[in-house]
Amino acid sequence: MATAALANRASTDRTWNLLRQSFRFFRSFSAAPSASSSSVASSPNPTASKKPKRRKKKNLFEVAQFLPNWGLGYHMAKTHWTGVSYEITKINLYKDGRHGKAWGLVHKDGLLAADAPKKISGVHKRCWRYIPSSKKTEEKTPSPSVQEHTPNPEVQAA
Repeated sequence: MATAALANRASTDRTWNLLRQSFRFFRSFSAAPSASSSSVASSPNPTASKKPKRRKKKNLFEVAQFLPNWGLGYHMAKTHWTGVSYEITKINLYKDGRHGKAWGLVHKDGLLAADAPKKISGVHKRCWRYIPSSKKTEEKTPSPSVQEHTPNPEVQAA
């Protein structure tokens, strides 16, 4: 009984080996032309097949989170605006930190256009950018003053 099982197993192993060899033989004929043509097509410019990944644009709060004090006092504008920006005066954030409400002073061509802050519309749209050329004014922060050193008269007398 054991010898019959071994003989049966040996015959099935032989048939599987013959079947595998025949598949390898046919595969060698069919795979050779396509492998060479694909290597030729991909070798000149491998980056042409990959598309560049598009970066997701940011809403006003996602831009402001990287600025000091959540962007208060800094200028921001939508990417398609020309010559118009808002100086952020107040921000109300929701818990997630990416949504909320914002108010600011309108600036047109670098000049203040309105005296009172206005609620900014479209703060959740993904088209906001920080305007680095109009940074927070330096006159708001006190500059260190240089004090002259006057010698003490008692020190000179001694």
